[in-house]
Amino acid sequence: MPLITEPNLYSPDDFYADLLAAHEGLSDEESDALNSRFILVLANHIGDRETLKQALEASK
Repeated sequence: MPLITEPNLYSPDDFYADLLAAHEGLSDEESDALNSRFILVLANHIGDRETLKQALEASK
């Protein structure tokens, strides 16, 4: 499955606000752990290793 790199997020500002709210009150360590768990949950949802590799490359 090819990686979608064009804007594809419904209401990105609302999602960003949700993301910030999820980190509210967390220490840096807790925030890093939340990010790690979030990445793994999304990677599991995507499930396709090639797509995930494309996402890693696009993130560099």
